[in-house]
This record gives sequence, C-alpha cells and structure tokens, in this order.
Amino acid sequence: MSVNIIQQRLGSYDCKDALEEDHALREIVQELLLAGLSRTDFFKTAAFQGGTALRIFFGLQRFSEDLDFVLKGPDADMDLIPFLKSACREIEAFGFHFEIIDKKNTTTAVRKAFIKQDAAGIFLDLKYMPKDRSARSLRVKVECDVNPPSGAGYQIKYLDFPFPCAVLLQDTPSLFAGKIHALLCREYVKGRDWYDLLWYLAQKTPVNVDLLSSALDQVGPWKGRGVKVDLAWLGQALTEKIALMDWQAVQKDVEPFLRPQERPSLAIWGKEFFMDRIKNIGTVVSVGNQ
Repeated sequence: MSVNIIQQRLGSYDCKDALEEDHALREIVQELLLAGLSRTDFFKTAAFQGGTALRIFFGLQRFSEDLDFVLKGPDADMDLIPFLKSACREIEAFGFHFEIIDKKNTTTAVRKAFIKQDAAGIFLDLKYMPKDRSARSLRVKVECDVNPPSGAGYQIKYLDFPFPCAVLLQDTPSLFAGKIHALLCREYVKGRDWYDLLWYLAQKTPVNVDLLSSALDQVGPWKGRGVKVDLAWLGQALTEKIALMDWQAVQKDVEPFLRPQERPSLAIWGKEFFMDRIKNIGTVVSVGNQ
C-alpha cells in the first residue's frame, strides 16, 4: 500500500521526459525526508529554507535539488546524522532504503550529508525506465547551517504527503533575505537564484533587512564591514551584480529545472530585463523580523 502511494504521487506529475521524472522522484524523496524529520525533535531547533522550501510549500515553478536547513541559534556541536537516520527509518515503509553519506566538516558552519540510493525507483512503474531496466541512482544533498546569522523569523507549514505533519520554515521575508545574500555573495553562477528573485518580486515579498545585514556581515565580500541594508544600498548592489552576470550561463543553469513549457521565457533574461524587474524592489523592503 505504501508503495502505491508513491506510485500515485509520481503519476500526478505527468512527466514528459526522463529529466522531469528524475526531478519528480527526487522531490518525492525530499517530502518523505521532511515528513520523517518531523517525527523527530529536529524542527524544535532547525528551520527549512532555500529554493526547495519555496517549491514544496509555496508552489515555486522550478524543481530543486537540495534540502537546506538552518538552526534557530548557533550550536557548533549539532550532529545532523542521527536525525537523518531516524527520518530514513520512517520512509523505509515506502520502498526507499537509503545510504547516508556524512560530509561533516567541523571547520565550517554548514553540516553536509547525502542521502543516496543506487536502485532508486526500481520498485516503481517508471514511464521513462531505460530499456535495459537499469535503475537510476538518486541522491539528495542535505545541509544545515549551525552558525546562523541573527534576525530570522519563522512560520509553521503543513504537509499532507506522505502523512500529515508540521515543518518549521523561515518566514518569507527571511527566506528572501537569504536568497539575496546567496545571489550577491555566491562565487559561481546559479541561475536558480535569479529565477527565485523573480518569484519573490512577483509576490511583493518584503525583505528582512536585519537578517540580510547580519548575513552579509558574516559571510561574503562585505564580511565584517557592518553594512546596514537599506533601499539605496540594495538597489545599488543588485544593479552592480546584474551588470556583471553572464546571462547565457544563468539561463543554462536554470533551464534543466524548468518544465518544457516554461523554458521559452528564458529568452528575455538579460541585463535590461532584470534591471526593469528590480525597479519594484523599493515596494518590498522591510526592516527586520516583523
């Protein structure tokens, strides 16, 4: 019966190619892991964040790869692995049997692990199963920031799949602050950051500028400079970033995470388009955790 639930969930995606089917399988596992973590004490001290949080709880129209979490307060001794082991035991009933690969590095503020299954989906009726019936591998990266910047707000959201459960998230102004920090400070091109920026702007999401200021002071080119974000600073920083971007590389990164019908819209992505979009940023800046 539990396997049937997964099969029905997969069918609801109406995947059009093997790439979509892979994304759908990964997203199903992401939701299973969140549900499994909800049956531990994990969300008493940690909150869900990042693009996958937008995808699962707010309907962001792009697929996402990783599960990103952040502690509510610093804890250098936090160990992610016991929580993941408990979560994986919870989802074994649904046909998945994962190997947990610990990538912990105590010299960094982010705890990392991978949840991996080499025979992912072999127990399912896959629409795009290879003719030789070889199983595709499935891997989900899980990260948790154990030294978070201060100033975040939180909210509780609920999942119905695979069973009713509660998940603690950063609130949307805090999620937006985290995305802007990543967009400004990331050392490599990630088109998904720009896709998410458009989503926040379209939703008129306010920015938790206290959290953004704290994050900028902690990590990135503004580290230790005590920047206090306001409208003028944010507009200038985004303008400078937009001018420097390789927009072909940005499009190339995000395209595989979009469904085929959405990809043509990438043709207008470029400096002029994003400069026009950020003109509205002035209507969505907020001070701190409201």
